[in-house]
This record gives sequence, C-alpha cells and structure tokens, in this order.
Amino acid sequence: MKTKIEKSKAAFLLIATANLAVAAAAFFILPPKFFYDAAIIAFDKGNEIGYVGSYPVSILLYKISGLRYLPFPVIALIQVPILMYVLYKIGIPDHFEKLNVKNILVYMAFLMIAIFVSMPSKEFITFLYLSPIVFMCLNEQISLKRTIIYTVLLLLIFGVFFRPYYLLIPVIGGGMYLVSLVSFKSKTITTLFYGLLIAVFLSFSHGILKGKYLSEISREVVNNERIGSADANSIIISPVQTDTWYGETIGIFYGFFTVNIPINGLKHLLSPQIIIFIIWQLLLFYILLVRFAKCLADRKRYSKELLILLIIFSFFIVQGVFEPDLGTAVRHKMGVFPLIYFALYYESFRKKLQ
Repeated sequence: MKTKIEKSKAAFLLIATANLAVAAAAFFILPPKFFYDAAIIAFDKGNEIGYVGSYPVSILLYKISGLRYLPFPVIALIQVPILMYVLYKIGIPDHFEKLNVKNILVYMAFLMIAIFVSMPSKEFITFLYLSPIVFMCLNEQISLKRTIIYTVLLLLIFGVFFRPYYLLIPVIGGGMYLVSLVSFKSKTITTLFYGLLIAVFLSFSHGILKGKYLSEISREVVNNERIGSADANSIIISPVQTDTWYGETIGIFYGFFTVNIPINGLKHLLSPQIIIFIIWQLLLFYILLVRFAKCLADRKRYSKELLILLIIFSFFIVQGVFEPDLGTAVRHKMGVFPLIYFALYYESFRKKLQ
C-alpha cells in the first residue's frame, strides 16, 4: 500500500510540474483571444476597478496583490503552484498514476487549469474562494449543519460581490434536495429535471419583475454581438427566441444539454480542441451523474458528498442559462474544480480520513 501511495504522489507532482512548464509557456503560444479577460484585469483601461462585479473585484484583488504588475509568465509561475498545492492538500487519490478514464479526465483538467490560470484570471479567484467548502467537507470536526450554513453563506456572498448567478445555486440545490426526498423510479434524472424546472421558474420570476428573462439578458446579448466573428464557432444559440415563456424554457433546457451533454457539438469536427472539450465534458458528466446517484441512494453515509454534488449539478444547470459558448463553459468549470476533484475521488479521501 505504501508503494501505491508513493506512486500516486509522484504522478501528481510530475503532472503538476509538467503543467507548470505549460503555464509558463502559454503566453508565447496561445492566440490573443485567450487574453481578453486577462488584459482587462491587468490593464483596466476602462477604469472598472471596484467592489462589486467579477471584473471590478478581480482588478482590485490583482492590484492589491501586486500581481497585475508582473509579466504573465511570472503570474503563471505563482498562480499555478498555488492551485496545485490546494489540490495536494485536498488529497491525492490512490492509484492516481494509473491510466483510467477518471484519472485521464483529471490530467486533462490540470492542463486546462495551467492554460486558463497562466494569466490574470477570474477562475483563479473562484478556485481559491470555493476551496474552503471542500476542506469543510473533509473536516470531520465540522458538522453537516454547519458545513451547509457556511457553504450557503459563501455562495451568497460570492453571488452578491462577484458572480450574480451564484445566488441561484443554493436555491436550485436546495430545491433538488427536497425533490430527491420523494420516492421516484429514476430519482437521479428526476432530481436533475426538477432542478432545471426551478431554473426556469427563477427566470420567469426575473422576467415578471424586470421584464426580461435570465438567458435573454446574458447569453443572448453576448452572442448576438458575436455571430459571424472569428471566435464564435462554439457559441450557444437557442433554436428559438428566448423572449417568450416557452422560448426561455426551451433555451434553458437546450443550454443545459449543449453545455453539459454537448453531443450536438460533434459537428465541429474541424476544430479538434472543441472535440476534446466535448469528449471531456461528456465523460465528466456521466461519471459525476453515477456518483450523484450513489450519494442519493445512501444520503446518510455520503451526506457531505451529496452536498458537493448538489452544488456541482446546480452550477451545471446555471451554466445552461448563462454560458455563451463551450469554451467559456469549460473555463468556468475550472473555477469550481476543487469541488469536482473531491466529487470524483471522495471514496479515496474518505478512506484516508478513517
């Protein structure tokens, strides 16, 4: 057993080191479109710095930390090791050195983290902010009740000051949990279906109060300006207009399946990077769905694990409402990767705690 743990640790450190080299070289390799957000955060030419909103807060934090004044390769050499250390402290699963589907998905995620966090990045902030949720789940001294309260507070605060759509996650997750208490034949699929219906209801409520539905003021606004541009090959366009109740309903369901089960994205055969993202997403969603079903079947034993998976799938549902394209959807998943990492290997981490 000792040898296996050492091999897992060696594999983790080797992969992390290799991706650190990728991160340092990313500035010289990646096309300009990868740096749009980074340029806004680093240079703040629009004077957006502030205390509310993802761009204003990111600009503020990078200014306070001094990172915005450093060359991007240096930022990469600082940020990537920090995130790898967080994952290291969460735990290294047994048999991490073995080539299986789950491990390969995580190897690929490490590579994507290295790319997306090789520059000033909102995902770097999100990753660090959400990590305490995982550590609370790992800490047996913190009760489930306290973990839930602290987690909801963290998500609400993040939603108020950084990404507004995080405000929807506790509502959708709580609703999904209540639905899961009812006896259904296909409990996992039914729970997800009702989670989507909750998202539709929230969008309808916003439409009644503000005059426009949620996807109408987010994804559709962004994509209407990008249609026909060079970087629009993976944008998510609803098959119907989302300015009616039925159009918004179709748009949310279409967005969810396009982001999380993107079979329709296989049409991008001439864009290998998109195909890789699609395969990664399909396999990830399937594995997490199986683990979600396991936690629902034994919620007393896997209570904290169920909490994490409810957050993840609520986030996936929210992505179906707001995400403008597949690339952005994958990048944002790197922000919640500590939760995904825990969900993929919770048996291994649980065994090490015992």
